[in-house]
Amino acid sequence: MSAKNYLATYAKSFNWAGFFLPKDTYKKCSDLYDFCRVADNIADDENTIEAKIEEFKKFKNNFENKNFKDPVIKNIWEIISEYNISVEIIHDLFDGINSDIKEQVKLNTKKELLLYSYRVAGTVGLMMAKILRVSKKNSLKSAIDLGIAMQLTNISRDVIEDLNNNRIYIDKNFENIKSTIELSEKFYDNSFYSIKEIPLSFRFSILVARRIYRKIGYKILNKKNFENYKRSGKIYVTKLEKVVETIFSSFDLIKLILTNKNDDNIQHDHFLINEEIDLNERI
Repeated sequence: MSAKNYLATYAKSFNWAGFFLPKDTYKKCSDLYDFCRVADNIADDENTIEAKIEEFKKFKNNFENKNFKDPVIKNIWEIISEYNISVEIIHDLFDGINSDIKEQVKLNTKKELLLYSYRVAGTVGLMMAKILRVSKKNSLKSAIDLGIAMQLTNISRDVIEDLNNNRIYIDKNFENIKSTIELSEKFYDNSFYSIKEIPLSFRFSILVARRIYRKIGYKILNKKNFENYKRSGKIYVTKLEKVVETIFSSFDLIKLILTNKNDDNIQHDHFLINEEIDLNERI
């Protein structure tokens, strides 16, 4: 497991952005992603539900019991210790992944959608921010927002693929896809000024990742209707588009440096999540 670069294999947009991080920080982010990907792959593998339940239980036990023979477990515990990450964040991630280990998944409300997005992606955004030495409370909330925004983008992009796997996060029509992307925009917006709280050497990488992922949503909206969306297959950002978004990220960086605005007055849309999970305890 330690020899495989999951970030390069499964998360090409993040890997592109990671190029702009110092090598040691990229390694920490990659180790975090490896852990999340190994856990998530259990839910996504083509096994029986019973086999997935058993394998996921084993993985969680290895984590809880600190089975350092597994390098993925060893690396995540080193990250938890070094960056003072609450283990409850990992438990939230596990809850999100576990909710996918069913014969059929169906989310029915905005609350369920946001809770799921926090658990499988907001948690990752929060842990990533800790690795990037963010400490301000409101900025850590914005890191959760960026993770949620990216997950909403994922869900909007993968409606057909998810449906084929008996997972319905949003209904199969373009109006729902459009409204989910519009919801993601609020979370992307909430993440911007908090990037000022990231040390300068890390800042550009996050701006690049944010822009490239947001671009996926714009490309989905350009499909205009469900038939065009369905015919497009998996919508992704091309290498040329990544270069363009990277250039635009330079302007974002300059804007952040020159602006006096910060994230002190951001109203985070966490009310529904906080009904079930106290995010302040995680931060």
